[in-house]
Amino acid sequence: MTGVTAVNDHPASVPRVPARKAPGAGPLDDQLEAALQERLAQQAPLAARMRPRTLDEIVGQPHLLGPGAPLRALIETDRLSSIILWGPPGTGKTTLASVVASRTDREFTALSAVTAGVRDVREVIEAARRRLAEEGRGTILFLDEVHRFNKAQQDALLPAVEGGVLTLIGATTENPFFEVNAPLISRSTVFRVEPLDEADLVVVVERALGREEATATPEALAHLVDMADGDARAALTTLEVALALAGADQRGEVALADVERARQTRVLRYGEDDHYDVISAFIKSIRGSDPDAGLYWLARMLEAGEDARFIARRLVILASEDIGMADSMGLVVADAAARAVEFVGLPEAGLNLAHAVVYLASAPKSNTAMAALSRAFEDVRKRQAGAVPASLRSVHPYQRNKLKEGGGYRYPHNDPSGFVAQEYRPAEIAGAMGTGERRVYYRPSSHGQEVQVGRRLRAWWGDAPYDAEAWWEFEKFRDPDR
Repeated sequence: MTGVTAVNDHPASVPRVPARKAPGAGPLDDQLEAALQERLAQQAPLAARMRPRTLDEIVGQPHLLGPGAPLRALIETDRLSSIILWGPPGTGKTTLASVVASRTDREFTALSAVTAGVRDVREVIEAARRRLAEEGRGTILFLDEVHRFNKAQQDALLPAVEGGVLTLIGATTENPFFEVNAPLISRSTVFRVEPLDEADLVVVVERALGREEATATPEALAHLVDMADGDARAALTTLEVALALAGADQRGEVALADVERARQTRVLRYGEDDHYDVISAFIKSIRGSDPDAGLYWLARMLEAGEDARFIARRLVILASEDIGMADSMGLVVADAAARAVEFVGLPEAGLNLAHAVVYLASAPKSNTAMAALSRAFEDVRKRQAGAVPASLRSVHPYQRNKLKEGGGYRYPHNDPSGFVAQEYRPAEIAGAMGTGERRVYYRPSSHGQEVQVGRRLRAWWGDAPYDAEAWWEFEKFRDPDR
């Protein structure tokens, strides 16, 4: 995971690929390893050849590696404790680990959670115990893609990390607070590795051009940096292809056309974190009545290959949660869009989703249906459950005719108004009818169609239950996380 490059005039050499020797490895194995490293130096991708070797060669991450920054101090003093590097691809997580390997006096071992298992972890821990006992040297374990380890695999690390047998450097593109076990998080420091900005990417590309003894037009450089979207590895990979295209035409200067042919689509990150972050931004944009923002996030999800059914389900939920009775047609539109996704399919169903997004974003908003259900749940969970009123119970004809049970229910349609004021909840739950003591769950807002709904309810049940508190002061919800 590069994302950084040399900033001096002498490009970094390809770092040694961390490899564990098998028990009993001898001189022949060393020769093979040396041959492997030599071939890699000749054939490695440009991104690997430009990987920095020292902290001063690293571009970007000033909050971690600038003068006096915490991670730099830990690395320079070789007092690094267990850390987790969290950031998108191409931002320098593996590069930082390789720099640590070159500076530390401790043994450095690298594993990838993609291919390693508990057995590999236990072998590393056992070797670290022996090394600490026999040589007094500590061990640093670099675990790439740590989020790919399951709970049992992560738990295998806990005793060694907690006891100081080894120091863990975990690298992940996913949010570690969701993907890494809480006990392991509590024993580590999480450092956020940010995407490179345009100025940093320009440095990355220009240094690579210098190493390859080539140049690029300003337009080509600007387009390459723009398309990389903060990913240095993507920028260098694109540059390598563009250099090959220019070289095929016997040119030493990369043109805009070369970059366009080398990278025809923008680097669009969309991992598991992005899945949750983007859908959260999508919902909040519609809730905030911004149709343009809603359409942007919709397009971004569809372009990244997000499941259209997932998007449709969230729109159906939003229609009741955030619009509700203010515009009940919102639920109809959202449901129709969801059905269109199943019936039509992508890409055409994107039009139906866009229709729903625009409608829902521009509709009046009300969360009173959600709030009403929340209040009802609270009563069910916290208050004593009363008996079903006798007038509402299901009564067998024998009970009614012979035992004289039941009765008292008044059929609303027999009244000319179609409404009869009678108790439909246990009395100890409902409170006195027509008074301010009445427990009201649904309180209509003053938005959209709820104005008329509120008038009807007041005409039926009286003003007192609804005047006890203004609707917007009855219960304030904290800003939701989603």
